[in-house]
Amino acid sequence: MSGFKRINEHLNVIYKQLKYYRKQEDLSYEDLSKRLQLQGVNMLKQRICEIEQDKRAVRDFEIYALAKALGISIYDLLADTEEILEEDKNNKD
Repeated sequence: MSGFKRINEHLNVIYKQLKYYRKQEDLSYEDLSKRLQLQGVNMLKQRICEIEQDKRAVRDFEIYALAKALGISIYDLLADTEEILEEDKNNKD
């Protein structure tokens, strides 16, 4: 996914929330990967790790599938979006 532009130095804005909710559910990367596969979304555990480390962009359907696999809404995953983007904006000023 190297062709993706960064938004204020980020490849995605769900990395913090994804890690938080995955740990809240006490899921390993493998467990979450299996839940995604049940939905027909093939995402290796390494890809989940890359998302959490903000090293991979996320497609819209992946956000939906991740939220569903975690039993939360997409809005829960996007909760920190404004804070992340504003934080980076303030660091540049």
